Amino acid sequence: MTSSLTRRRLITISAAALATGLAPCSTSGASASSVRWQGVAMGAQAELILNHPDKTVASAALQLVRDEIRRLEKVFSLYDPESSLCQLNRGGVLDAPPIDLVRCLSEANQISQITDGTFDVTVQPLWDLYARHFASERPAAVGPDKADIDAVKKTIDFRAVQNESHRMGLVKPHMAITLNGIAPGYITDRVAELLKAHGFNNVLIDLGEVRGLGHRDDGSDWRVGINAPDGSGDLIRQVDLRNKAIATSGGYGTRFSADGAHHHLFDPRTGNSTNLWTSVSVIADDATRADALSTAFSSLPVSSVRHIADALNVSVIASDGEGTMSINT
Repeated sequence: MTSSLTRRRLITISAAALATGLAPCSTSGASASSVRWQGVAMGAQAELILNHPDKTVASAALQLVRDEIRRLEKVFSLYDPESSLCQLNRGGVLDAPPIDLVRCLSEANQISQITDGTFDVTVQPLWDLYARHFASERPAAVGPDKADIDAVKKTIDFRAVQNESHRMGLVKPHMAITLNGIAPGYITDRVAELLKAHGFNNVLIDLGEVRGLGHRDDGSDWRVGINAPDGSGDLIRQVDLRNKAIATSGGYGTRFSADGAHHHLFDPRTGNSTNLWTSVSVIADDATRADALSTAFSSLPVSSVRHIADALNVSVIASDGEGTMSINT
């Protein structure tokens, strides 16, 4: 099992968004009636602030959110050997899987089909191969041997995952699943549903992926910024989120090699890290779809991204190191 992943934050909440609602905050966004939680959700730093006239109500709602995050991490985590996903990867089968695992895999399968397999949850063996290679003494800078990559590629096939309510299974030998490219968005959406069910209709949720419900107290839209891929801290774009979600993927988030050429975003077709884009942001109605599509689009040329974005009515902001391209924004 690889060491715990901590993804570099790619989205910044603007100071204006901190006036109310649920948002990460290191300034004065919290009021006297606010409650705050800071932690990690699926490998990403998370900070929640919930404002409410009755601090007891806000505290109770925030506790429900924390409990929901913990519950879902017990389903999706790759770093908890007792999680449902780890049990599936270890044994190849899982009887009576949790409904959230079935649902998340079903949504992942839909994105895989739409993107012709550039989003594939069965790439975990590639992660393991690259992690072992670059953790070895004096690893070759070009990455793992081609023969090793080709051998692992034979295990990668989203169609070889049995996903039924009574039984889940990995059809090919040595297969393994990672949901790090979709589960953070899925958890964000479940938290959104939970908060809406308890009467919080105007909130900003940031668990690594960001979803805005409703609007700020003054009626204006929630606003987030997309960080520049070069790590300068500059923003390449600001985006309004009214009943929308945004997710950003970039190879600079988690690197295997010092030069950044080898990282966690793999093209399942080649078995190599994809360096077509330095960052891809997707704005969609829900965080699950935004999360998965930002991963898939990282391996696709602009013509394919445009075609899929048009069909799904999502917006895309992509950077290639020289400039930024927008689709449907």
